[in-house]
Amino acid sequence: MTIRRIVLDVLKPHKPTIIELANVLSNLKGIKGVNMSIFEVDRQTETVKVTIEGDNIDYLAVEKLIQEFGGAVHSIDQVVAGREMVEEIDTCQEP
Repeated sequence: MTIRRIVLDVLKPHKPTIIELANVLSNLKGIKGVNMSIFEVDRQTETVKVTIEGDNIDYLAVEKLIQEFGGAVHSIDQVVAGREMVEEIDTCQEP
């Protein structure tokens, strides 16, 4: 399976910053870009939405790197795989 996009919910310590972590993740093989947004901050941690796009993302390498920097993947919120990027389409049932 070729993963082209993955969206993760990550809990990480304040250090490293999202700038540092995004930079390190973006240097992994198969990754073209990384987007990180902080959604919640408490005394010792930050909850971060991590969106990664590329030609062939190695999820295990991403998870390992996040763990090496003191973080943990809480959930995988979206995956796009295959030869092409397929965008999610709203349906009538969705608000």
